[in-house]
Amino acid sequence: MAYGLLKGKRGIISGALDEKSIAWKVALKAKEEGATFTLTNAPIAMRMGAIKQLAEQCDAEIIPADATSVEDLENLFTKSTEVLGGKVDFVLHSIGMSPNIRKGKAYTDLNYDWFKQSIDISALSFHKMMQTAYKLDAINEWGSVVALTYMAAQRTFPFYTDMADAKAVLESIARSFGYRYGKSHKVRVNTISQSPTPTTAGGGIGGFDKFYDFADKTAPLGNATADQCADYCITMFSDLTRMVTMQNLYHDGGFSMTGISEEVMALVTKE
Repeated sequence: MAYGLLKGKRGIISGALDEKSIAWKVALKAKEEGATFTLTNAPIAMRMGAIKQLAEQCDAEIIPADATSVEDLENLFTKSTEVLGGKVDFVLHSIGMSPNIRKGKAYTDLNYDWFKQSIDISALSFHKMMQTAYKLDAINEWGSVVALTYMAAQRTFPFYTDMADAKAVLESIARSFGYRYGKSHKVRVNTISQSPTPTTAGGGIGGFDKFYDFADKTAPLGNATADQCADYCITMFSDLTRMVTMQNLYHDGGFSMTGISEEVMALVTKE
């Protein structure tokens, strides 16, 4: 059921790779709620994914951009305002990648050049995106910028290795830039810390299936799905959350506040 929460609003949605992507779900929900937007992803990701199919479904234009390139981001915001007919009202940053994780490097044996890539792609791209929009004055007052994160930024999960550090930087950028963007343009900046979600990217992390089950048994409401995360993103883009900024918002069925559940206790005490 649509509520018209984004009627008349314009935006940019990054990171949609395939139907499993949270960004893909966000795009479909945004369209349903009345928004117009452009889609963007890195050229290599576009070749691997099915973003053209999503663009057709949403009647959205695709503007390729490497989120680590300021030049590409300048083109993204400039062209988006031209295509959409004005400044944007919302931006989704759904970007993250660790070469160390992809290539099986342990946290105690990181390749530091790859580590820098993890930080650049997964965190600094968020700052670059907002700094570019800030300088171009590309986001309307009371606009909303949302980035997806994970609670490994606060707690240690061995399999998440250097991505945990990248997410910690991402969340810090949300607070630091959120203060400045709020003061200057009334733009709000938040991160959403989502449950483990079986996306294409998440599935590439070793031991993901077991941890997914553990989180599902720990959270009193169970794991939040990608569709439910998309719903939350839509509310953050809407005018209903105008006074929420600089927050890391947990969307994980209560996992982050639960020490241990009865189900997990039963598993560890089983004889």
